[in-house]
Amino acid sequence: MSRWEDKEDEVRRMLEARHPQVPADLAARAVERGNRLLHRDRAVRRALWALAVAALLVFVVWASVVEPWQGPAETTPPLEGW
Repeated sequence: MSRWEDKEDEVRRMLEARHPQVPADLAARAVERGNRLLHRDRAVRRALWALAVAALLVFVVWASVVEPWQGPAETTPPLEGW
């Protein structure tokens, strides 16, 4: 037998065998887990947005105090004695 036929026979045996029982509360557990994942994702997203807003606020305060857009008045010392 070739490897392909072995796999085919194994799949056929699996399909002919009796299927295992599904727990009665499987759907309820799946819904609970899905809700938990959604709540966690929503909380993470809110935390990231709060962090982004806080970073923007810190940047605005820093920029208003330091005023980086106004460079120094003189960048080189004056040339004297030439």
